[in-house]
Amino acid sequence: MSPSEQPAERVTRAQIAALFERPFTELIFEAQSVHRRHHDPERIQWSTLLSIKTGGCPEDCGYCAQASRSPTGLSPEPLAAIEAVVASARRAAEGGSSRFCMGAAWRRVAERDLPKLEAMVAAVKALGLETCMTLGTLSEGQARRLKRAGLDYYNHNLDTSREYYGEVVTTRGYDERLETLAAVRRAGLKVCCGGILGLGETRADRVGLLWELANLPEPPESVPINQLVPVPGTPAAAALAEPVDDIEFVRTIAAARILMPASYVRLSAGRESMSEALQALCFLAGANSIFTGSRLLTTPNRAFEADRALMDSLGLRPE
Repeated sequence: MSPSEQPAERVTRAQIAALFERPFTELIFEAQSVHRRHHDPERIQWSTLLSIKTGGCPEDCGYCAQASRSPTGLSPEPLAAIEAVVASARRAAEGGSSRFCMGAAWRRVAERDLPKLEAMVAAVKALGLETCMTLGTLSEGQARRLKRAGLDYYNHNLDTSREYYGEVVTTRGYDERLETLAAVRRAGLKVCCGGILGLGETRADRVGLLWELANLPEPPESVPINQLVPVPGTPAAAALAEPVDDIEFVRTIAAARILMPASYVRLSAGRESMSEALQALCFLAGANSIFTGSRLLTTPNRAFEADRALMDSLGLRPE
């Protein structure tokens, strides 16, 4: 199904905007109620993200340290060895993660790399972990090969609203992202797709992002909500706007939960700088997934031990 063939919208922008305008306590109450109807409120799904090919990306995503045109000091690296990936996946499983995500700084997947990627997926799957990859543009045929190897999820974020997208990325169009999501769906893979807050977008853009996600032919099974991590040398860091305030961030999490009740809503990048109280509010608002481990591709993240201590203090358990 092409982006232009999407079914009629299930929810309007006006309806989503109205969620953001609700009294905070009422919004959180509804989000938590929806969450409890679809998920165990005491369980948080843990994922670990590993960069399997770092740096040298030809895209110009303004937030990304791996864009080759941004002077971030990051040296390009080749595709990782399968043994190193498996060792990282094993550590993730021992730390409590149930899903292992592998990311490569590419515009699109080259056919020559597919055999190695298939072997990585199969080896990680053999450890009993769910598998996820984010590799840029993917054809339906490539997606089918990765699914046969054991891939469960494919991540391809929309980043922001269609209207604001051109301020963030110019080397890949919005419809191109939607076409990759459609190809992944046709191949039978589950979808992980979300966005980033703090790029200078307005509330209307946050509404627009959630509108796009909620009105996909099938909502994503995983919805990562990232807080911008400003990396020196990137355009987003150079033009850093006022950060999204904590209450607005929690409102976005709550709206995502209400709009996509069966999805995992993942509290993703930016947790390293979030207070534990803010994270607790996000869980109350319906977030039920986190990335664990000390790094997210190239940016810092909370360590396993810190996350376990936080979960213990809140009475939450890894899923």
